[in-house]
Amino acid sequence: MKNLAILFILMITVTIIVSGCTDDFLDKPAFGSLSEEVLSDEKGIQSLLIGAYGALDGDVGVGASWYAAPSNWHFGDAAGGDAHKGSEPSDQSLLNSIINYNSTSDNEYFNTKWRALYEGVSRSNAVLSLLNTVEGLSDSDRNNYEGQARFLRGHYYFELKKMFNMVPWIDENTEDTNVPNDTDIWPNIEADFLFAYENLPATQPEVAFANKWAGGSYLAKTLLYQKKYQEANVIFTEVINSGVTSNGLSYDLVDNFHDNFNAETENNSESIFAIQMVANDGTNDIGNANPGRRLNYPFPNSPLRCCGFYQPTQDLVNSFRTDEVSGLPFFDDYNDNPVKSDQGLLSSEAFSPDDQSVDPRLDWTVGRRGLPYHDWGLHPGKFWIRAQDYGGPYSPKKHIYWQYHAAEFSDQSSWSPGSAINVIVIRFADLLLMAAETEAEVGSLDRALEYVNRVRRRMVDHPENWLKTYTDSSDPLAGFSTEFAANYNISLYPGGYFTTKDQALEVIRYERRVELAMEGHRFFDLVRWGVAQKTLTDYVNYEGSITTDIKGASFNEKNSYYPIPQRQIDLSTTSEGPVLKQNPGY
Repeated sequence: MKNLAILFILMITVTIIVSGCTDDFLDKPAFGSLSEEVLSDEKGIQSLLIGAYGALDGDVGVGASWYAAPSNWHFGDAAGGDAHKGSEPSDQSLLNSIINYNSTSDNEYFNTKWRALYEGVSRSNAVLSLLNTVEGLSDSDRNNYEGQARFLRGHYYFELKKMFNMVPWIDENTEDTNVPNDTDIWPNIEADFLFAYENLPATQPEVAFANKWAGGSYLAKTLLYQKKYQEANVIFTEVINSGVTSNGLSYDLVDNFHDNFNAETENNSESIFAIQMVANDGTNDIGNANPGRRLNYPFPNSPLRCCGFYQPTQDLVNSFRTDEVSGLPFFDDYNDNPVKSDQGLLSSEAFSPDDQSVDPRLDWTVGRRGLPYHDWGLHPGKFWIRAQDYGGPYSPKKHIYWQYHAAEFSDQSSWSPGSAINVIVIRFADLLLMAAETEAEVGSLDRALEYVNRVRRRMVDHPENWLKTYTDSSDPLAGFSTEFAANYNISLYPGGYFTTKDQALEVIRYERRVELAMEGHRFFDLVRWGVAQKTLTDYVNYEGSITTDIKGASFNEKNSYYPIPQRQIDLSTTSEGPVLKQNPGY
């Protein structure tokens, strides 16, 4: 199923020739110098389309791969209060201003992300431009190629829109690519996903290829971001009732939550669209092995090598606290009874993990001292943390490969590890919770409750998949016992939690946090809900009393979008001034 990732290597040279990515890409047409006579057949279209998929991982030669990580671990999670930057202050210091909400437009993280996403746009446009010249294709094949190219272009523009808001629209028909960013591009993104939804087949020969239902899911998400709740609701309902994966599995939640984050069990019924990763592809680099996360493994002293970034926050961990009796979360006052941590303790000092009840999803999301860290052993605490006072005591977990299959699914061919674990763009639980939002917004509170409880029911009904202790703590590869690793308690929401729209939305938003934590959504959710100012101010006030990294940080409304990179504004400048305009406040 991951053959596509290997094909990226074979086709990338063609793609680079066709749509080279340089600082001045806005001054170049989307379609490059390789003659149409060489490419003007179906194989040429397929080659360019593979190149367009190849840009999904952000590792397209425009800067450090983690700058443009498609997981948005920095822009979505670290800026959203779910994660610290981690590591120590001097390492990747450009991230310090992002997590403290005082970024400037010359920060290279923004320029690299911009360039990587527009490289994806350029490659998608190259497919569409060539497709217009190729004759002899069947209508179904032509629609399939166009639908995939427009789906990919829609994805790249969606990322640009949620990051920078006002961005220039450049398509296959754009001649002068020095385009102003004074037009809202939501209608264009919506049109691309609508075409994909209406024209792509339900299944594809490769699971990596977008299908009809991925197009519909992204279309509904686009409508949701525009607050077109009724229109989004119709599409969400169709996808939930009829959607299948590109490999033909009916959309559904998998019984084991962690199967979504295990290279052995991914591309399952819950995976709507994922960026395919592959390890050990023979390149002696990790370019196809989730390079955007190469810094985000426990460090130092851990067997996972590098580099101690991306540490979950105490604020996030506390959000998993549940009531001992009801098994329900605490919503607004979850920080009043914090989960016990080993902050400030050496690994040689005694520590007993928290014994009060928590949501079992916590320990598939966060590595805590004294609990199994997959099969790598009990997390030892500070011994695996670079600067505990700076980034806190926790380690990330969802993207971490297991020891027993590290030879197959990790890539150790470079200075930092790579992984075959996919980057999930949309999964079914995410879609159910977005659908629950639209149901609440249009007044269908019973249906909203049904969707939210469907997500929680996975954990309620399958305690066999909660984290267990090791059979032998001295040999974690020996396996797991039947004893739970912590005091887990979770239950379904009763109907009384969904008696008003506002109450229902509070529950849905909370559920999105704990279900999708450390998956890159948090910051963008807070912004689209209009609650970023209050939520992130509260987060800074609480977390800043624990760690030094965000102490004194201050979020304001300008931070809802990141600055247009100054380099791109400079490149757009003509004798009449810059064509690109900066976002307000920067």
